[in-house]
Amino acid sequence: MTKTRLSLTLICLAGCLWMCAANCNTHNQARKYSVVIDPKATKETKALFLNLQKIQESNILVGHHDATLYGHAWAGDDNRSDIKDVCGSHPALIGFDFAIATNKPYEVSKQRFESTLKQTTEAYDRGAVVTFCWHANNPHNGQTAWVDTTKVVENTVRELLPGGKAHEAYKINLKQIADMAKLAKGSDGKLIPIIFRPFHEMEGGWFWWGRLYRTPKEFKELWRFTVEYLRDHLGVHNFIYAYSTDCKFKTFEEYLTDYPGDKYVDVLGMDDYWDFRPDGANNPTLAAEKVKMISDLAQAKGKLAAMTETGLESIPDSTWFTTKLLPVLRYKGAKLAYVMLWRNDTQMKQHFYAPFPGQISVPDFLKFYKDEYTLFEKDLKEIYK
Repeated sequence: MTKTRLSLTLICLAGCLWMCAANCNTHNQARKYSVVIDPKATKETKALFLNLQKIQESNILVGHHDATLYGHAWAGDDNRSDIKDVCGSHPALIGFDFAIATNKPYEVSKQRFESTLKQTTEAYDRGAVVTFCWHANNPHNGQTAWVDTTKVVENTVRELLPGGKAHEAYKINLKQIADMAKLAKGSDGKLIPIIFRPFHEMEGGWFWWGRLYRTPKEFKELWRFTVEYLRDHLGVHNFIYAYSTDCKFKTFEEYLTDYPGDKYVDVLGMDDYWDFRPDGANNPTLAAEKVKMISDLAQAKGKLAAMTETGLESIPDSTWFTTKLLPVLRYKGAKLAYVMLWRNDTQMKQHFYAPFPGQISVPDFLKFYKDEYTLFEKDLKEIYK
């Protein structure tokens, strides 16, 4: 056993002991569930959070980013997704991006903005779950979320905090998000609950909010301000907040380096592509051990746990879903509310993470789909009640 593997094993064992200690007072009692961090959350948002806690005890929602907006060789088709084309059901979780509200003037992206709202409403009406990430353009200099690592990168996070040069610009962005969140309503007229996942993969160096360009203290302050401004000042009460790291951590302490506190987070997540990639770690067991760590930590804190992004680009492994991904999700009884595959791009033909008709992993994905553990849209029943 390698030192890294031994370290991760001991860490997972420590997590189990921590979780047992945290739950010792409720031993032999009925399972108790926690509540969302927003005390004014809508009835539907509270119900979703509770039902996801129940689901993660024995099942997992399977999601796909931008699933109904476009697919491998199509865009804008009504009631379509590549996953539905393969197995007859949309994914249980569909991901979108608030960049559509903040990164361009509304007039420039009006069609995409309205299409995203339409797909959000239709997903809710069908009983699916919706999550939004945020690839935010830099409010300080107007550049994209991704940084040019060949140049000096400014500390933008500091400038977004109260008193910073870009604080007012950042508040405008949050207002744009709030406005879109309040427009997201189902056919029943109710606000649609949204799992909001800002500043993901924060320990990496590819986004302007990455750890290389600011301090953990500054990041925590920005996260707390973001939640408080959206919730308490702008009156957004249909958000479930997800903290989502990349896969670089090896200990609980490393995972929590930028963690803003239990009062500001509902979901503990991880994005992991690297551990699956043949040109990366190429060791799904590493992903599994980190999944178990997050699961144990979430159980101890009364949070949801999730694999917030993952996949193998182009899916060259014909049995990847059942022999690689599924064992990771179920590793040592881990409890995850959902897993989300990244998008299938229409333009870049090799950039896809879910199968489509004719792709070599389709037979295996159908086994993954039929597994009693995985849930797709057709499997969800009254998740907002």
